[in-house]
Amino acid sequence: MAVKLTIGGEKIALGERKKVFLRVAALYDYTDINIPIEVIRGKADGPTLFISAAIHGDEINGVEIAKRVLKRVKADKLKGTLIIIPIVNVFGFNNLSRYLPDRRDLNRSFPGSKNGSLAARLASIFMKEIVVRCTHGIDLHTGAVHRANLPQIRACLDDPETKILAKSFGVPVLINSSLRDGSLREAARRKGIPMLLFEGGEALRFEEDVIKSGVKGCMSVIRSLGMLPKLKAQSDKPAKKVFIANDSSWVRAPHSGAFVATKKLGAHVTKGDVLAKISDPFGSEEYDVLAETSGIIIGLTRIPLVNCGDAMFHIATFSNVKHVKSAIELYDEGMLL
Repeated sequence: MAVKLTIGGEKIALGERKKVFLRVAALYDYTDINIPIEVIRGKADGPTLFISAAIHGDEINGVEIAKRVLKRVKADKLKGTLIIIPIVNVFGFNNLSRYLPDRRDLNRSFPGSKNGSLAARLASIFMKEIVVRCTHGIDLHTGAVHRANLPQIRACLDDPETKILAKSFGVPVLINSSLRDGSLREAARRKGIPMLLFEGGEALRFEEDVIKSGVKGCMSVIRSLGMLPKLKAQSDKPAKKVFIANDSSWVRAPHSGAFVATKKLGAHVTKGDVLAKISDPFGSEEYDVLAETSGIIIGLTRIPLVNCGDAMFHIATFSNVKHVKSAIELYDEGMLL
């Protein structure tokens, strides 16, 4: 581990904890826009892990997760370096928007370019100042506006090291997710950096169960990497079961109208089950929304108004759905403790 680490021109020594404000651009009135970063360096050698949130500016559960992880980690106990970036897309965060001012999606702009669009420049700075200095990464997300996601990890599980990391996060549902061009996860993979994407909850909301899930998962990964000692209770307990989805697909509205859902997030459904009933404004005509496969609902729309073809329920399929459902129920009970 290098004796000196420099981010945004700031030097962080071994055993030091420092806040860094990484300048990325300026507003029309010349007000500087900075990405807030906190770096915690242990004195002993170890991995360098980054945890980022709000790459989509309206996905704020991750901001609170990052805050709580920072409160739990002490430099004198840490091996290696932890870099936490609670707000990456500061433009979107301040505007309650997923996007940057030019309507570009930052998570489709990596690895970026120093001479490109605002999104490309921000992505380039983030790669240069943060990602390439790290050995591992966790990126925190939620569902889009008016869509909720079950806490889950999406990762390239074909890679053995990433798979171990994903299992250590501890959520019951893992999605072997293909990499998207322009995503942070794809850019990190090209640099040989194993990375997880945590999804949970919906945009513009703080949801306590999701936040607890994210904090617990991040701390578990930190401990599994040997950056902090494992808890004694954690060492004595058998590893919790996690399940990798075989596939996932969206059930779309067969008709336009208002709907009432009959199944909730995390529910086990069987092919042919009624997920919701769509009706006209008078309630005289009803249309059933049917599960097209058996599985677990890992995402759904929160708006009870749909046009024909709108995505309504995201269902993941597993080899043994009942076991997954039991694991989710046990995990949810643990979040209440």
